[in-house]
Amino acid sequence: MSVSFVFRPAARRGIRLAVLAAVCAMAAPAFSADVTFVMRNEHPNAVEVELYSQDRDHVWPGGNEVYYLDDGETKQIPLSCNEGEQICYGAWVSGDKGTYWGTGPDNGETCEDCCYTCEGGETEEINLVE
Repeated sequence: MSVSFVFRPAARRGIRLAVLAAVCAMAAPAFSADVTFVMRNEHPNAVEVELYSQDRDHVWPGGNEVYYLDDGETKQIPLSCNEGEQICYGAWVSGDKGTYWGTGPDNGETCEDCCYTCEGGETEEINLVE
């Protein structure tokens, strides 16, 4: 006994829509948000800063660039990030990667209180002191 199904055009369209809806549900989009890191360099030397996602392989500013803060300078660093993403700062004295704050150069260290959740707004002022 052989069973065959005949789909009418309307039924095919319904099946296609159901498949499309299932695919879209599986690929849930990451909602974007913006956060501004407020960094102040209170060290007597210039410092370099990078910001590291802890949830994906992403670094700000990226491309082998750094944010540069002269001594006494405060900089606002706006980021577009995925809502809920954890972002940690790493900072070090320019030319001296052994003197660092947060996760340090290349996100290589652990830290306490150096990570923020991307949920809009701005961080409190982060003071880099001796």
